[in-house]
Amino acid sequence: MIPTSNLASLLLQTARRLPDRPGLVWRDRSWSWAEIAQRVMAAAGSLRARGIGKGDRVLVHARNGNAIFESCWACWLIGAIWVPTNFRLSPPEVAFLASNAGCRVHVFDNGFPEHREAARAGNPACVLEVGIGQAGGAGGVSWEDLVALGVPVTETEAVDRDDPAWLFYTSGTTGRPKGGTLTHGQLAFVVVNHIADLMPGLTERDASLVVAPLSHGAGVHALAQVARGAVSVLMPGERLEVPEAWRLVETHRVSNMFTVPTILNALCGDASVDAFDHASLRHVIYAGAPMYREDQKHALRKLGPCLVQYFGLGEVTGNIAVLPPEWHSLDDDPAMPIGSCGYPRTGIEIAILDAAHHRLPANETGEICVRGPAVMAGYFENPSANEKAFAGGWFHTGDLGHLDARGFLYITGRQSDMYISGGSNVYPREVEEALMTHPAVAEACVVGVPHEKWGETGVAVLVARDGVAIDPAAVMAHLDGRLGRYKWPSRIVVWDALPRSGYGKVPKNEVKRLLAERGEG
Repeated sequence: MIPTSNLASLLLQTARRLPDRPGLVWRDRSWSWAEIAQRVMAAAGSLRARGIGKGDRVLVHARNGNAIFESCWACWLIGAIWVPTNFRLSPPEVAFLASNAGCRVHVFDNGFPEHREAARAGNPACVLEVGIGQAGGAGGVSWEDLVALGVPVTETEAVDRDDPAWLFYTSGTTGRPKGGTLTHGQLAFVVVNHIADLMPGLTERDASLVVAPLSHGAGVHALAQVARGAVSVLMPGERLEVPEAWRLVETHRVSNMFTVPTILNALCGDASVDAFDHASLRHVIYAGAPMYREDQKHALRKLGPCLVQYFGLGEVTGNIAVLPPEWHSLDDDPAMPIGSCGYPRTGIEIAILDAAHHRLPANETGEICVRGPAVMAGYFENPSANEKAFAGGWFHTGDLGHLDARGFLYITGRQSDMYISGGSNVYPREVEEALMTHPAVAEACVVGVPHEKWGETGVAVLVARDGVAIDPAAVMAHLDGRLGRYKWPSRIVVWDALPRSGYGKVPKNEVKRLLAERGEG
């Protein structure tokens, strides 16, 4: 038993210190820190009055808005566990999460009636439905009802370091999603680490633009803004309207934002990037998926030296490696760690392990493993997954890569993505990087498929840049001198778009399925 601070104290402290400063902006509304805290305390009081308390799970399925922003703090204030979902998931997927976590409360916004019904039918543990924009159904209430009717909770529930705060569900691209258990003590470390490593100097004078769902990485990023009193500015709708994003950057003098490569590419690829003043940006953070070198260069040309890359899974709450602005280079300077995702985050240890869990020396490829205070407590009620994930005393990421002599980390790809062609290991990420240097290629996905002679061979699925046609023969010729011939894909196919999961990632199993279905594998 190690008593620790309740995460909700971050909000209450900021509200006392900076009561009148803006904490959240959405559409035509602005809420001060004092208003946010008062609403959160009242909602927490309503939940407690309805029998919800420490250890109870609260499912939240909502698009970005003030309610989802407030909901986590209301949960933590009374010791309940926040279970946010990606709003792009299907009704059966959401129902599975509700049931798997045994949620006693369901919070749904009014755009998802089918999801609400599926969760209700699939989770008998639920005792309270809450609607955002409307009541939650038979016997339910709205989020605004909770705020209006609750007797404010003014003191945080006592918690220990390892008490769960957030069930962070994985994307489930290789099976059912698993709930990573993020705790109060762990997340407190993560907040401090984010401020130190990603946004040094963050204060109440800063502003953050939220362009990704608060249910995942953007929500972790928002915790740091709350801790330091920086205002979070939400996009008005669920879609990324790039000109509107840049208008908000200019209007609010935005200094930081959390993105993923697809979002950053969209922001830098639109003409509006040159139409608005974005000189206020100091930390444009990208994570969640590999960013190809050519895209990185384009972003640097458009935004200047403000890019911050980090590598980290939800189970490690993003805290594995960081590549700050000074280690980004527009030129291919050999002294710079080109292609690296950075060095270990403060307080985090990275090791490259072989199949027997032995450390490998510099520049040898193995599984990227990590340990430190940012690692989750384990998967929720999943002992078999925990045994595998923590084998040998390290958390196993499932990603392959190597550390160079200076300690910079390079990701090769997922273990499950690697294929063996003619006895040689081929890592799709490396092949995709080479394909992306061709001027006609906007996106690339390489998968291994069975081959009579070689055992396996690669198929490259490409998406063309707007207004340009892809000539497969020319792309193949482009690889000459850039990639060893045994790594070349045996064929190239061109699609209008790559499939994406609800989390914005390209599921390679789905690409393989579509190739087989279309007879292109």
